[in-house]
Amino acid sequence: MAKQEKTFRPKARVPKGLRDVAAPLVRAEARMIARIREVYERYGFDPLETSALEYADALGKFLPDEDRPNEGVFSFQDDDEQWLALRYDLTAPLARYVAEHFDALPKPFRRYQTGPVWRNEKPGPGRFRQFTQFDADTVGAPGVAADAEMCMMACDTMEALGLARGQYRLRVNNRKVLDGLLEQIGLGSDAGDRTHMTVLRSIDKFDKLGRKGVELLLGAGRKDESGDFTKGAGLAPEQIARVLDYVESGLNEASADRGLVLEGWRKVVGDSAIGREGIDELADMDALFTAAGYGADRIEFNSWIVRGLGYYTGPVFESELLFDVKDEDGNTVRFGSVGSGGRYDGLVERFKGVKVPATGFSVGVSRLQAALEALGRVEEDAIAAPVVVLTLDAANMAGYQAMVSDLRAAGLRAEMYLGGSGMRAQMKYADKRGAPVAVIEGEDERARGVITLKDLILGAEVSREITDNAEWRQGAAAQIEVERAGLVEGVREILARHGLHSGPHRR
Repeated sequence: MAKQEKTFRPKARVPKGLRDVAAPLVRAEARMIARIREVYERYGFDPLETSALEYADALGKFLPDEDRPNEGVFSFQDDDEQWLALRYDLTAPLARYVAEHFDALPKPFRRYQTGPVWRNEKPGPGRFRQFTQFDADTVGAPGVAADAEMCMMACDTMEALGLARGQYRLRVNNRKVLDGLLEQIGLGSDAGDRTHMTVLRSIDKFDKLGRKGVELLLGAGRKDESGDFTKGAGLAPEQIARVLDYVESGLNEASADRGLVLEGWRKVVGDSAIGREGIDELADMDALFTAAGYGADRIEFNSWIVRGLGYYTGPVFESELLFDVKDEDGNTVRFGSVGSGGRYDGLVERFKGVKVPATGFSVGVSRLQAALEALGRVEEDAIAAPVVVLTLDAANMAGYQAMVSDLRAAGLRAEMYLGGSGMRAQMKYADKRGAPVAVIEGEDERARGVITLKDLILGAEVSREITDNAEWRQGAAAQIEVERAGLVEGVREILARHGLHSGPHRR
């Protein structure tokens, strides 16, 4: 007898670093996106959509291995042997779009875009391999007024999403100031130099590692808790001291005064032309912030904000959450940056061969939503579950369809039960759906020209409090009979009793 082959049944599981999002959070994200869009539109930006796939050589950020350019991105080879990759952000596709349509676009070109992006990297708390970003960018504006506008819009966005001042901070630096610092300690201006990049990476870790950790990374190197060793920049003690003096220059009480912070940084960059240029740009931005009423409780100058090493060319900024939350295991988690941006004057140049000034800001919608959810700040779903019309008689499906159509035509969420079970199972289904009302028409109701409307919310409340038969009989108030013509009005009355509207288009 032949051995029967075992049927393969794949394990139902979501891939690591990805997640499924149920209806309440889908709607919560949609509300977040609507509020961000409202802010971006108010600032005069227009929408744009680009493809989720780009040619890998257009992305310009990954470092290919021997056969497959997939470091940091998810990529595959097309049938014409060209590499395609899922977009890792919304800025690289924008640069491609601007280069492709350069002559037809207004300058400056102001656009916003939202959508999923993908990162082939290790996931962490609130950090997923697929997540939603919402970007706004201005291409073709060389002055720092465009950068200042991005910072102010970032603050307005955080507050539109329900974050109070003191729960977030927009932290600003300028890559030119950092370049001036490195020039002053004798590292030159080669941004691609290994030592140059290691110093910047070390500064960028100050908020996570503190003075001692950064001091080690600036010197011989640092061993982390797992025993892994990271080789350091190899700076001399006097160089390390000057870098740390700069990094800590904004940590005293004077950091609340942006002008005083800049005065301290002027001493750091000394006679470095690039450094002085960066500070002058920040001073111009400070004047705009002050004129618009954006104080240090919203926007601060911060010495350890570095951002992408080969990407940004001027002002850089991050929107940081300042509160701690507990994860599922009770551990304290700080989500940190939920939005970031800066000036990137070289990205379109990769395509055009000429510098095209650009600046932008990106909200990590999925990460920010996870933080607000952990904080208990995600709004409850404001849309009621649908009214359920029970289908108790297979011969009367047309009549049930007419009922659900009348409810929908009146602007109410409604569905007709489409399963194959009896009344008890249908009522359980309505309960599981969270339906506020069940519409019941059996043979008896149809013969009398009436419909039974069961108030499932009141019924649940009554059933929790029932202790004897007399109370059970009083529970009949949880259901009423109405004439067929009074179906819509009867449902509306029950919904109004509980402050519900059950409409998909209202809040």
